[in-house]
Amino acid sequence: MQALHDLQQSQGAILSSEGIPTTFNNAADLETVKAGAVLFDRSHWGVLQMSGSDRLRFIHNQTTNTFTQRQPGEGCDTVFVTSTARTIDLTTVYLTEEALLILTSPSQDQRLMDWMDRYIFPADQVSLANLTADTAVFSLVGPGSAAVLKDLGITLEPDLPTAHHRSVDLSGVALRLAAGNGLALAGYTLLMPVEGAAVVWQQLTDAGSIPAGESLWQQLRVQQGRPAPGYELADDYNPLEAGLWDAISFEKGCYIGQETIARLNTYQGVKQQLWGLQLNGTVDPGEVIFVGDEKVGLLTSVVETPRGLRGLGYIRTKAGGAGLTVSVGATNGVVIDVPYLARGYLTTNNLPV
Repeated sequence: MQALHDLQQSQGAILSSEGIPTTFNNAADLETVKAGAVLFDRSHWGVLQMSGSDRLRFIHNQTTNTFTQRQPGEGCDTVFVTSTARTIDLTTVYLTEEALLILTSPSQDQRLMDWMDRYIFPADQVSLANLTADTAVFSLVGPGSAAVLKDLGITLEPDLPTAHHRSVDLSGVALRLAAGNGLALAGYTLLMPVEGAAVVWQQLTDAGSIPAGESLWQQLRVQQGRPAPGYELADDYNPLEAGLWDAISFEKGCYIGQETIARLNTYQGVKQQLWGLQLNGTVDPGEVIFVGDEKVGLLTSVVETPRGLRGLGYIRTKAGGAGLTVSVGATNGVVIDVPYLARGYLTTNNLPV
């Protein structure tokens, strides 16, 4: 990855000790995302490969979404959960002719490798490989993303479902281009061998995308409401509480954690939900959320934006939803809806406020 890091630094990147661009000395900000195309390096996310003739059956039985009827070129988000339906990680799976590519959250690749390995029996035709060190992952975010690709001679079908993908060649680099970028925003994800990463990054920035770092990604993540391991995805929460209904199939057969998830859905037993928060002052994650003198939840993430502090937090369902006034630490705020999260049978219309 050294060639890529050298290129990014020449473009004004400040790299963390792990080689992750944190910021660029350019104008990329939340307004740029609304109007143009912003380029993020997500190569510190994990990439796993699952091969073998039983791969679709295996991941179908391991995660919340359905796979047995999917075809090469398709893909979807899916959640790994424990036997009691506690969240492990939200992943994106891409189906190819030969294998499945699983994009994990940062630092979750080996954890998921070890988790799945526990359930592979001798008769299973399933093999796992960790491709994280050999794969670069970029995301284009914003309404100008399609124009950037078109300028490079690449066009995907309009309205392609999230995670549907195809192989393309860019300046001699064979890469996989997929619809969606991990956020509820227009854009794409590109996966390629690390040897071609610098070439592709240069081509994308030459075509008009603005490079951005982890700081802006975290602002977007929180504003969008995408939950992350160590913050919103943890042993304390299940994927229904985390707002990941769109990554769950309620029609498939048995899988790890299925009984608990089905029961929560059938009996409307989701006791807390993840919401956005518009905060009026400084506060740290981990603070308790109050309505009056009553404890109703927990703040999990906070970022600073040009429009003030925004956060994510779990709030008891019975306490209310969007529009609820709360206090957190020494400040107060308002509960807001965020676009990434879905609520299944729970809507703001049937929640008390």
